Amino acid sequence: AKKAAFLRAIATEITELGSTLVDRAVAESGLPQARIMGEMGRTTGQLRMFADLVEEGSWVNAVIDTAQPERTPLPKSDIRKMSVAVGPVVVFGASNFPLAFSVAGGDTASALAAGCPVVVKAHQAHPGTSALVGEAICKAAESTGMPKGVFSLLFDSGYAVGEQLVTHPATKAVAFTGSYKGGMALVDLARRRNDVIPVFTEMGSINPVLLLPEAIRSKPEELAAKYAASITLGAGQFCTNPGLMMAVQGEGLDRFTGALAAAIEKAPSATMLTAGIWKNYQTLSEGVMAEAGVTVMAQSKAINQECINQSAAAVIKVSGADFLANPKFQEEIFGPMSVLVVAENAEQLELIADKLHGQLTVTVMAEKEELPEYSQLLSKLSDITGRLILNGVPTGVEVCAAMQHGGPFPATSDSRFTSVGTGAVYRFVRPLAWQDWDDALLPAELQNANPLNIWRIVDNQWTKE
Repeated sequence: AKKAAFLRAIATEITELGSTLVDRAVAESGLPQARIMGEMGRTTGQLRMFADLVEEGSWVNAVIDTAQPERTPLPKSDIRKMSVAVGPVVVFGASNFPLAFSVAGGDTASALAAGCPVVVKAHQAHPGTSALVGEAICKAAESTGMPKGVFSLLFDSGYAVGEQLVTHPATKAVAFTGSYKGGMALVDLARRRNDVIPVFTEMGSINPVLLLPEAIRSKPEELAAKYAASITLGAGQFCTNPGLMMAVQGEGLDRFTGALAAAIEKAPSATMLTAGIWKNYQTLSEGVMAEAGVTVMAQSKAINQECINQSAAAVIKVSGADFLANPKFQEEIFGPMSVLVVAENAEQLELIADKLHGQLTVTVMAEKEELPEYSQLLSKLSDITGRLILNGVPTGVEVCAAMQHGGPFPATSDSRFTSVGTGAVYRFVRPLAWQDWDDALLPAELQNANPLNIWRIVDNQWTKE
């Protein structure tokens, strides 16, 4: 009950910051006010979601096998198991979501829900936003009687503080959202510890989109509009940005590419999060455009010359053969850019799928009647992703119990977990079994009377008894 009250109090304190927080986040990130306000709602909503989760209580996965002293040839002990907090968790704030993946974002909320103290390393791109949210958490901790040290917030413009946090002997887990290079640096630090700890990183993903023939033939302009909007959303600064599209040359593809190119050319520029991110986007996008076999389909012409760090959306086209020969075409470019791969036939599409790395999402745009023909290809794509989408766009990650925001390496360092939704709590717990303990000495979740009235498995049966 105290954890739930704490999480709800954090949500309340953040809400009460109102325009003070919104204005600061807009000023530091360059993101529009509506986006930040939506992100505030997402942040407070997921805090309340985790409060509901811990208040209900069944998330601990309590399992009880009662003793059978008369069993032969050997008696059976009483064994009871549940999830317990791993200990202090270090959270690295992300640049692209100054609220929802930052100081009080999903990593912090799920770690606190698990019962873990949290130390946040604020992202240097939004220090003022981080400080305001950090103060809100501290106020909530004090008002709900949380122990001292339940939450800490540290600042650093370099890497020294982060390195110290990951290698500190008290740290028991790490959560990170960012680049492949940054994530793997933390994984390597953790591996060099005397006691290796889990590092849950969300890293690179190009989120492939498979455009099947009937879908392209029947609605090329509609698909183009949908994907132009998804590619350019938020200046392309989403981990689920559709960075790769795959199709077979055929009827409707020219109409699709023409409509997509026209939309991209008209797409207004947007302010990118930092000068470093903008520079990296410029370097990588220009580099891939210079690769052999590339056709530049379109680049945005609507650049705001009065503002700095302006993104220029772009779409390029390569053949299936060139994609297979050049690994640079599936490197993540963080920004409003996508690569269209045009395969010769369905067999070449399967070869392309075989080459793809682990992804957060894979999207399939199709008419339902053509899906059975591509069942083998779809099976291959499902093997490399955490979320398989039909006739939608990957941008937009719903906060809910069923969400899987994770995927095979290098999308994340551990594909068995999600960083969004109630399942995120399981990154920060471990199973602990009690054998032959007196009932009064057991946690309430495992006591015979089930005082918390949670769902448990007792002697292989789900029950609240």
